[in-house]
Amino acid sequence: MVILAVDYGDVRTGLAVCDPLEMLASPVGVLRQTNAEQLCAEIAEIAAERKAERIVLGLPKNMDGTEGFRAESCRAFADLLAKKTGLSVELQDERLTTVSAHRALNMTDTRGKKRKAVVDAVSAVIILEDYLRRTKN
Repeated sequence: MVILAVDYGDVRTGLAVCDPLEMLASPVGVLRQTNAEQLCAEIAEIAAERKAERIVLGLPKNMDGTEGFRAESCRAFADLLAKKTGLSVELQDERLTTVSAHRALNMTDTRGKKRKAVVDAVSAVIILEDYLRRTKN
């Protein structure tokens, strides 16, 4: 099944998608929308274009596993996204995904504005890969 991953952010939201066999996660891009309603509409459009059957949304947890204000915001966004898309929205722990994304970009020597433009999409890929690993086991 095609799954769309979302790394929800205040300024930028990264997107990634997997193939129907759930083998390969690829970046889709980054949306720069701060209005949650409009962002959900844009994500719904992309989900329909990509024929996604499920959405995985990164859930930011504290390192000790607790949830703070940002996690509450993501849960509310997940509810709104489910209503706007009509798809199941599952939450995936996203601890350290941004750190991993920066590490991956360091390996490709991606710097400056180019790095800022892709780090959220790379984070979405990592969220999706973690989700796929977790559901296969």
